[in-house]
Amino acid sequence: MAEPYTIVIGLEVHVQLLTRTKLFCGCLNKFGLPPNTATCPVCLGMPGSLPVMNAEAFRLAMRAALALNCQLAAFTKWDRKNYYYPDLPKNYQISQYDLPFSHDGWLEISVPGSTGIKRIGIIRSHLEEDAGKNLHDESGRGGDTKVDLNRTGTPLLEIVSHPDMNTPEEAIAYLEEVRLLLREIGVSDCEMQEGSLRCDANVNIHIPQAEGKHHATPLVEIKNLNSFRGVGRAIAYEAKRHFEEYQKNPEGFRIGKLLKTTAGWDDARGVTVVQRHKEEAADYRYFPEPDLVPVVVTAEQIEQIKAETGELPSAQRTRLQSQYGLSAYDSQVLTAKGRKLVAYFETVTATLGDGKAAANRLSDLVYPALTDRQEEIEQFPMVATAFAEFLKKTEGVPKQDRSDVFKHMLETGCDVATAMTAKGVKSAADFDEGTLRSAATAAIAANPKAVADFKKGKDAAKMSIVGAVMKANKGAPNDVVRRLVDEELAKLPG
Repeated sequence: MAEPYTIVIGLEVHVQLLTRTKLFCGCLNKFGLPPNTATCPVCLGMPGSLPVMNAEAFRLAMRAALALNCQLAAFTKWDRKNYYYPDLPKNYQISQYDLPFSHDGWLEISVPGSTGIKRIGIIRSHLEEDAGKNLHDESGRGGDTKVDLNRTGTPLLEIVSHPDMNTPEEAIAYLEEVRLLLREIGVSDCEMQEGSLRCDANVNIHIPQAEGKHHATPLVEIKNLNSFRGVGRAIAYEAKRHFEEYQKNPEGFRIGKLLKTTAGWDDARGVTVVQRHKEEAADYRYFPEPDLVPVVVTAEQIEQIKAETGELPSAQRTRLQSQYGLSAYDSQVLTAKGRKLVAYFETVTATLGDGKAAANRLSDLVYPALTDRQEEIEQFPMVATAFAEFLKKTEGVPKQDRSDVFKHMLETGCDVATAMTAKGVKSAADFDEGTLRSAATAAIAANPKAVADFKKGKDAAKMSIVGAVMKANKGAPNDVVRRLVDEELAKLPG
């Protein structure tokens, strides 16, 4: 049942860039170091220390912006965003305000279970340094809050979307596409549990009124979102809360009557908790960063970055569908697993000559094996050519027998012929029809109850006979066995 309102969602995504050092100093940009060991006078804001821009961070940011279809500015500058918090030792953050390095982009998403593609606009993507991390005592015993400044100064790319998403599912699909894209082009590892991908959701609802108008509730920015599932749950909860509050006071609970707020998501309780009124730009007292020179980007630099980026997931999905006849679903699943797995698929298809069959067998066999073994495709012991040979040799072999051979190859590292011999499985070509017909006749004679049930009209009873033939002749083509059993049953009197 459709809700009596429209959810309006904009996302602010922060991703940590894959650089060796921080954005404005030489400290290591590495997760998991002992607290406060990756710091220096620059990222701690000591008097007299001066920042120097990390050129690699800017190059990675441009690569991401181009992949997000953003317009790159030829001239961009740095700004100071002023606020006071224990994990911000300088009491300001170096960011970009009125002249970001990129703007006006878009990203297309596909929501599972829906048809078509939706384009989500991107207002801007800009560079900024990260703050540190407060470690609160949550025992309730009044312990200290500790501050780890290792993360201070790490390079962040902030991607700000238009409020173009209208369901929690669309928000999750957008985040998944951003993560896939940035991983594929080597910009970020986007590990949410390590903080290298973080997201704030700006949410309100539009409630239809007469004459095509609507009431818009005040914007709430939701923070402390630690998983994609959490993002979806928080958006759904907040939208429902807005509508319930609106029903209590229709004239009071709408834009213009209440201030924008910031809320934290409590995942354990499944609720948002309002923390403060949302700051406006003026509250941060932005002004140009005096210690950094502006950055000028040339057309040659942009073309070089475009050339090194490679095929993007959206273009790859389109190509896989047109070149190999894959469905939208199959291409989505394949590209979601990364470029290296797509290359594996293409090598298998080149040998097999059937893209759909290759995709199906990857789904049946390789994907579950990767999950079970906790491996990526580059660590998988069965290379693409060996998997293609396996598929050719086991064509027409029953599913369970094929799976047994595949598992034996993985466990022992042997080739397909050795594995088939070890598991007593023959290829379809190794069976002649006469041998299988004799096996069908013998199975009919050995299963009088199944024959009697079949004669009474229970057509499914013949499957026990088919199974007996298949068990005695591993690898026999199932369709041929079924046909021969049907023919021999038809010869019986009565």
